[in-house]
Amino acid sequence: MTAPGHRRGFEETAIAVILGLMTTVTFVNVVLRYGFNESLIWGLEVTLILFAWLVLFGISYGVRVTMHLGVDAITGMLPSRPRRILALVSAAICLVYAALLMKGAWDYWAPYAGLWQTEGRWFPLGFDENTRDRAFFVTDQVPMPGFLKFLEDWINFGEEYDKLPRVIPYAMLPIGIALLLFRFIQATIRIIRGQSDSLIVSHEMEDDVDSARLED
Repeated sequence: MTAPGHRRGFEETAIAVILGLMTTVTFVNVVLRYGFNESLIWGLEVTLILFAWLVLFGISYGVRVTMHLGVDAITGMLPSRPRRILALVSAAICLVYAALLMKGAWDYWAPYAGLWQTEGRWFPLGFDENTRDRAFFVTDQVPMPGFLKFLEDWINFGEEYDKLPRVIPYAMLPIGIALLLFRFIQATIRIIRGQSDSLIVSHEMEDDVDSARLED
């Protein structure tokens, strides 16, 4: 089931590109290993990074198209209005959860970008100017692309990177969680407007599967 007004968007494109890159890197590595006794030493690390990005994009995509699984044994028996109220309560909890994740994602990534972490245990209350700079941390094997050399001056005080800085792969944390928070906000608005009454996959999906089985 897709969300009301669903059309191909950012997550689908990103997921398709990531899957294509993962497949290409893995295929080239296999050919090099078994055909030429060589390998892309950075291939495995790049694939792992891309897989992490894929998961984070997939989470927000699942919210966008109402694909996440859930238990609706009780809510399914309720009339429309109480079911909608419970859906709003669930949405509020999800929004708080995503906001907490957003703070954690920023605080983890910020030092690698030469930025400050936030203060406050649960919600940001400002910025901690004593944040330890980690912009010099690099990946294990991934080479430094030439077009990213500007990062050396921007965040690493002009020091040269011999490998790709971790700020790049780790940037997917705040980006992915921000996208998740945005999709939860969209889902909440749909419930408020009466366009949906749930955050989880609908039984319409089961009907579609049954219909496809009958056609076969």
